[in-house]
Amino acid sequence: MTQKEFIGKGTISKLKEILSEQNPKNIFLVTGTSSYKQCGAKDAIQSILSGYKITHFSDFEVSPKLKDIEKGIEIYKKNNCDFVIAVGGGSVMDVAKAINMFSANTNKPIEYIKNKKIIENKGKPLVAIPTTSGSGAEATHFAVVFIDKTKYSPAHEFILPNYAIVDYQFTMTLPKYQTACTGMDALCQGIESYWCINSTDESKKYAKEAIKLAMENLAKAVNNPNEKSREAMAMAAHLAGKAINMSKTTACHAISYPITSYFNIPHGHAVALTLPKMLVYNYGVTEKDVSDKRGAGYVKEVINEIVEMLNADSVENATKKITDLMKNVGLKTKLSELGIKTDKDVEIIIKNGFNPQRVKNNPRKLTEEVLRNILEEIK
Repeated sequence: MTQKEFIGKGTISKLKEILSEQNPKNIFLVTGTSSYKQCGAKDAIQSILSGYKITHFSDFEVSPKLKDIEKGIEIYKKNNCDFVIAVGGGSVMDVAKAINMFSANTNKPIEYIKNKKIIENKGKPLVAIPTTSGSGAEATHFAVVFIDKTKYSPAHEFILPNYAIVDYQFTMTLPKYQTACTGMDALCQGIESYWCINSTDESKKYAKEAIKLAMENLAKAVNNPNEKSREAMAMAAHLAGKAINMSKTTACHAISYPITSYFNIPHGHAVALTLPKMLVYNYGVTEKDVSDKRGAGYVKEVINEIVEMLNADSVENATKKITDLMKNVGLKTKLSELGIKTDKDVEIIIKNGFNPQRVKNNPRKLTEEVLRNILEEIK
């Protein structure tokens, strides 16, 4: 399924054209609870929505749970909604995408989430309007749902939003820590997509541009934001989303989910924690433990290209660049600084950090012993 995308300041006005073209009877509007107003989106969108019937849904958690999705589906169906608008960060867009898609299919959501049933029907038209610069969820055909602290990512071409409106004006008031976390998510997605075993020339093109934009603009967007740096980070996130939409993510994302679920570390921060060490680990690939069919030599070449994109002259120097960037934007780089201190804590991450879909995408095979060593090194 192809997507229409509108990128740049003021593109929110395109929503008016989309609505007049689609002529919905009842719009299912999914937003955050306070962010919708704080970021200026409510003021910008309210006048466009006047005259349309709206069913507003914002009653869900940051890492959306199955119960949140089920509650949304009930409200969606009860009101016979025929159009969806998602305005917010990754969680908001995940919730909207999941509710829209599951509502169109007859079985229980859990059966699609656990791959017991195949998605057959397309949902209603969906417009995704990001208000953070990180997840790139407006550009992906996955929807994240948590069941008992375990993260699932149902994927289907029908999940991809029909429209993406990336108007960076809604990120201008994003707080520092959120800017840092979401920005690191975009950078990590770019890097993971670039070294992923499923990468293509096209996904690598998007990933490379995302990495470059994030490296040049994230510190500015956090410490001294202006329109230029905010626009660049919105673009970095969107391009990284387009890249992982083709390749998917790898080990850093897999390891991040229990760090978020069990220790409440925001997603982007959790992903970034293992990125420097994973860069070194993946560079040490051999023909014995390579996962990429293109071979160990190819993986090393790809990582050398990433090193260059990070403006570094060696893998060691590249890891320092990432760590320094994290510190520069106010993100702690050690697990112990985030309350993850004991061997038991590390074992929780290991036990729950082997998301098979993500780990198998890593260019070098990962074992529990290797992961334990990596976590000990950053403890």
